Amino acid sequence: MAAGKGSKKRSAAAKSSSIEDEFPTAIGNIDVSSESEYASDAGSDADVISGSEQNFEDVLKAMAADQGFEAGSSDEKEDGGEESEIDDEDMRKLTIRDFGSDLASWKAYRQTLPQIEAGYASDSSTEDTPNTIGNVPIAWYEDYPHIGYTVDGQRVMKPAQGDELDRFLENMDNPDVFRTARDEASQRDVTVSAEEIDIIRRIQGGDIPDAAYDPYAPTVEWFTSQTMKTPVTGAPLTKRAFVPSKWEHKRVMQLVRAIRSGAITAPPPRAERRLYDVWENADAEPRETRGRPRMPAPRLALPTHEESYHPPEEYLPTAEQRAAWEAKDAEDRGRAFLPQDFGALRSVPGYERFVDERFARCLDLYLAPRMLKKKSALNADELMPRLPDPRDLRPFPAAEALAYVGHTGRVRSISVDPTGLWLLSGSDDGSVRLWELVTGRCARVWTLGATVHAVAWCPSADVCVFAAAVGSRVVVVVPGELCDGQKRTVSEDLVRAGFSTAAAEDDASDDALPVSWDVPPTAEQATGMHVSISMHKTVKTVAWHRRGDYLATLTADEGGGAVLIHQLSKHKSQRPFRTLKGAVQSIKFHPTRPWFLVATQRYVRIYNLMQQALVKTLQPGVKWISSVDVHPQGDNLVVGSYDKKLSWFDLDLSVKPYRSIRYHKQAIRQVCFSRKFPLFATASDDGTIQVYHGMVYQDLNQNPLIVPLKILRGHDIRNSLGVLDCLFHPIQPWLLSSGADGTIRLWT
Repeated sequence: MAAGKGSKKRSAAAKSSSIEDEFPTAIGNIDVSSESEYASDAGSDADVISGSEQNFEDVLKAMAADQGFEAGSSDEKEDGGEESEIDDEDMRKLTIRDFGSDLASWKAYRQTLPQIEAGYASDSSTEDTPNTIGNVPIAWYEDYPHIGYTVDGQRVMKPAQGDELDRFLENMDNPDVFRTARDEASQRDVTVSAEEIDIIRRIQGGDIPDAAYDPYAPTVEWFTSQTMKTPVTGAPLTKRAFVPSKWEHKRVMQLVRAIRSGAITAPPPRAERRLYDVWENADAEPRETRGRPRMPAPRLALPTHEESYHPPEEYLPTAEQRAAWEAKDAEDRGRAFLPQDFGALRSVPGYERFVDERFARCLDLYLAPRMLKKKSALNADELMPRLPDPRDLRPFPAAEALAYVGHTGRVRSISVDPTGLWLLSGSDDGSVRLWELVTGRCARVWTLGATVHAVAWCPSADVCVFAAAVGSRVVVVVPGELCDGQKRTVSEDLVRAGFSTAAAEDDASDDALPVSWDVPPTAEQATGMHVSISMHKTVKTVAWHRRGDYLATLTADEGGGAVLIHQLSKHKSQRPFRTLKGAVQSIKFHPTRPWFLVATQRYVRIYNLMQQALVKTLQPGVKWISSVDVHPQGDNLVVGSYDKKLSWFDLDLSVKPYRSIRYHKQAIRQVCFSRKFPLFATASDDGTIQVYHGMVYQDLNQNPLIVPLKILRGHDIRNSLGVLDCLFHPIQPWLLSSGADGTIRLWT
């Protein structure tokens, strides 16, 4: 029982400290092999305990009994003695070293331990984080219906959010509404637990968040605070270490006698140095009496690596460079010295030209007249215009939605019908293709046998007609499968009305004009071609009037014969200009007025067709104009040029550009306005399309607002040609573009 009493004392003393301090040490010396024997407290005969046969609990009890942790007897418990049994907490502190070679008992002991559950202090690296967007601001996904992507690339949609009434009803039924907070990172409501509330209250009260932390725990003396008693050296002390020095005594007495006799006196107090401000009253003097303001001399340039006594190797001249420098005259050398490497500053000799250069510097400062330069105190940020955020200017095309693939050559021109359902494209492969705009399906193909330079739908919603410039002729086609019977009849009557006898007699006076209205061959009539307008030169551009009866063409000719206007209902053609200055690059009908725009190489001339007079001449200031387009309201227009410049004109303001923009790296091929939204775009040979916000206000005192929005990239560059044509959808904020790579792309 002595061991039992001793174990009780040790158990009572070990309450404040861990049992690991002595229990593993004692157990480590025990052999739990099949040869070891453990006896119980009562002294009864016990069998030999084997690690593979005996229960591991008996093994633990036997191991504890051998070290003094035996089970207390009944009389000891009645005396109020403490139980000496090893509790569950101490059993969990056992390690594999305490079991020796008995691995079976170790495995059975490990199975009885409780499972570790991931809690507040656990590692959360393996948890499934509901936030799938990464460490990015959640504001980036405010305007999108999803909140990230899954592993398979599928969108993770945002959870449904009700209105204020739904939230109120939900809060009334939720008992934990006052403990619920919104987690913006995971887009869900999180209920705060009691432990977390306790931590929050402790932080608000200025206490330590962990309730189990003891700030007054005994300090662990990692480093001793006791003074080392062992001397630094073991040599014996000398006699003079104990006897005062007589030489120091003599020196002190000499100083005392000198002070008493007056030989050594205290130094007199230093008078405070007073400084005077020479220019103290300078501001009070009249301006004219002070003379001219002082102008500081210009500062010398700071020294560079070339002037260092130990410059880097790349600054040292080679033998050829040194010989070339010495062969030049002094005024042509650029500098009066060559970089040299001296290794150390003390090895640098005196500079022989020091006095000469200082003298020349003094002459410059004395003889050269100087002028005081006034600098403006403007901040660079104040000069930058304050533009709105592009996210506030939506909608505008920002991403590629569909690609129309089928042409084998460059797609030079595209056009959308007034309903916005069908798309026309003309290519160098000699074909005109009809596409279903939403699906990208090619509905029909017209093979014309020559390069198609331009295609254009008739803007009138009453007819279904389009024109295509093929070589030196313009064919007028009625695609009957796209319209109902009545619209098809109206379209065919409009196109064929000019073949009547009266129209032919009226056309007899225009024999001098090199234009002929012909009936296409039977094979072409079967495909919907009803009229063929033949000319003597290649047709480059086709432009419709807003009413749909007049058609303007531009041929590769110089002079007044390059521009012709045709009336479809009467099969008449006329030449509006006898002579034109320069080669015509683009033509356009004004959307609201009876004006006709003709863009030559350097100027844009606006003519009034009813008065037959020149209205004004715009001067973009570019070298070569490529395209022009008019705003739907008619008071503004944009001009693109081959020298990468975009010019915005306000027709009511001036003949000079209101704003010039140069963001493209190559020539601008096409410019276009949106008919419904305040947007315009430019297409360039650098393979990009730039989308702008162009708001024109009704208030004449407010200038138009131009904001760059997006750069669209997707077309490949072929033979230094990129995007050849672009136009906006007539109803939606969509953009279509065609390029030299033979593809058409839809941007939404």
